[in-house]
Amino acid sequence: MKQVLLGVSGSIAAYKSADIASGLTKIGHSVTVVMSDEAKEFITPLTLQVLSKNPVFTSFHDEKQSSRPGHIELADRSDLILIAPSTANTIAKFANGIADDPLSSIYLATEAPVIIAPAMNGKMWNHPATQGNVETLVSRGVQFIGPDEGMLACGYEGIGRMWPVDGILDSVNKILSSDN
Repeated sequence: MKQVLLGVSGSIAAYKSADIASGLTKIGHSVTVVMSDEAKEFITPLTLQVLSKNPVFTSFHDEKQSSRPGHIELADRSDLILIAPSTANTIAKFANGIADDPLSSIYLATEAPVIIAPAMNGKMWNHPATQGNVETLVSRGVQFIGPDEGMLACGYEGIGRMWPVDGILDSVNKILSSDN
């Protein structure tokens, strides 16, 4: 059983994280979910807790259960970190070393492989700042899955949709099975 940390950031695609958590759990992985504050506007921690069968972390206050910082423990024990969906804001935090929430702190502390599945408006994805942040992260070994093209929640047609859940699950399994 591999330990997968599922990071969920504040995109309308956050509802798909329920299918990801459920899918990873069904194929035998232990899933711990870490949500940004913004993600809680789109899906509840309770939903992800039930589907992952583990507590969900949403703030540094969740760390009061242990004498060891929870974000460091999660970073250390994760075999893979998957951010799905990832907003432009989360990508920027990771690229620039901003650690002002549990998710970005875990990213800075981990040595595990990191996969990011972006979900945002196409103009935001194509913006030079976002593309520069993506290039920085890729140069550090972060893998990106997508984004996909299609109808976006904002009403535009184009790039920016989160990669299909089945494709994300396949990518995670390929990376985890290559670690054996």
